[in-house]
Amino acid sequence: MDQVDYIVRSKHVFTSASDEHAAHELAFAVAGDRIVAVGAPEEIMAACPASTPVRDYGDALVCPGFHDAHLHFFHTALGGSPFLFMCMGESEADLVERTREFAKGLPEHAWVVTQGWRDYRWNPPVSPTKHSLDEAFPDRPCVMYSGDGHTLWVNTCALEALGVTKDSVPPQGGSYDKDENGELTGVIQEAAAMELLPHCLEWLTEEDIVQAYEDQMARMAEQGITSICDMALMPHEGCDFVRDDIYEALEAQDKLTMRVNMYPTLLDDQSRLEELQERFAESSMLAAPGFKQFFDGVSSQHTAWLTDPYTNAYFEGDCGRPTIQPDHMRELVLAAAERGHSVRIHAIGDAAIHAAIDIFEEARERYGAPKEGRNTLEHLENLLPEDIDRLREAGVLASSQPGHITLDPGGPERDLGLERSQIMWPFATYLERGIDQAYGTDSPITAVTSMDVLYAAITRQDPFTHKPEGGWLPNERISAADALRIYTAGSAAAAGREHELGQIAPGYLADFVVLDQDITACDPEDIQKTKVQETYVGGRCVFER
Repeated sequence: MDQVDYIVRSKHVFTSASDEHAAHELAFAVAGDRIVAVGAPEEIMAACPASTPVRDYGDALVCPGFHDAHLHFFHTALGGSPFLFMCMGESEADLVERTREFAKGLPEHAWVVTQGWRDYRWNPPVSPTKHSLDEAFPDRPCVMYSGDGHTLWVNTCALEALGVTKDSVPPQGGSYDKDENGELTGVIQEAAAMELLPHCLEWLTEEDIVQAYEDQMARMAEQGITSICDMALMPHEGCDFVRDDIYEALEAQDKLTMRVNMYPTLLDDQSRLEELQERFAESSMLAAPGFKQFFDGVSSQHTAWLTDPYTNAYFEGDCGRPTIQPDHMRELVLAAAERGHSVRIHAIGDAAIHAAIDIFEEARERYGAPKEGRNTLEHLENLLPEDIDRLREAGVLASSQPGHITLDPGGPERDLGLERSQIMWPFATYLERGIDQAYGTDSPITAVTSMDVLYAAITRQDPFTHKPEGGWLPNERISAADALRIYTAGSAAAAGREHELGQIAPGYLADFVVLDQDITACDPEDIQKTKVQETYVGGRCVFER
């Protein structure tokens, strides 16, 4: 082989091939941004000029770069910046007090913005109101974005700045909550919250945002993340928060250190996606494989759409609701399918999942598989048993976030009851039934910490508390090799890039990481101790410890 830039070898290489169950001794040759040969170290070295540099990593694990299949990069980047406070708090009063301290360091023109509150995990677990925020911030807009990303809690000053009054009519699928006297509580849910959030961040400068993006990419490289799927956060036109302009500028400056697959909102007008696809057709760093849409909310707020009422129903017939009427979702997805576009649908409740599979089945029957990307269901937390096999039959990929499993301890049993909560995040069952999977974090809902993703998938224990002992629904635990393959090759498949990403194989892009131990062989309890030593994107080292 001529024109090989360097050879990588290690006693522990995991290629993420479909039939691979453990790491083994291998070498591979890199030329430009691609892997050109993989094989036994002696064979690869013999096939290359003697002067070819060799990077021998000894006992370290070399594997494909991690691919976060579902996150929201704009808010992830802001969450790591000085402008947004990430905190859940122990109670309403505790969070307000912590936020008051955080706000002291903000510029005078800034709104006070936090993310992370989860009232069901507070002590006491009561819904917040604007009154505590009004006391702390009587003259400054304050916006508290919930940990599940579906609810805003704001003060009176913010309501006034946003133009929301007790007579305001929320968009379909959203609500402005009111008390028994018909007054606004300051809690705004689902579509209404998503519509307002962009206005809560208009005070940020472009320089602020670009710097936050660069800083966040550096953190991603340190985690061994070489690719992401940046998913539209809002179901409305013009506020998907997928900042293709920033990515394009960073690529032009050679500052882009990860591959970005962009998923704008699926609307009647499909031109945004098609313009992105045309603009980035020649880029290996930027792509727009398909659309994103929302079908429902979240179980913890009873906004996920269920077949039968919640076990702890707030009212008779409390089954949540679709954020988009099924007939409209069908029209949108079929129109996209007719033009060859893939769609990724947020569907958490079993009714939303069932209806989405129906739509994907019809799309497949009428128009075949998408030309680019995969039709996927995002989150799909509680399924009807019969819908598991339908995922495979409809060619639908299951995109999950392992960190969600223990995000609300006892929540599934509380909201769904024991029987329904037994069919949630069934990773092992998916493997047994031949259903393709991808992993991500839904960041900023859970942190972009690669070892936590793998730990949660393998043990089904919380990455912070390490509970419950033995794992929640332990029969659905999977091996480290399977988890690693899903987090690399599986996520690449979700983006329709399984032909060039997610494996160490000839012809694939040279995106790989070096870990200080073999996570396919170590005790699962030691996975979180693993450190990324080096991260490569397109053959170029973008992080070195």
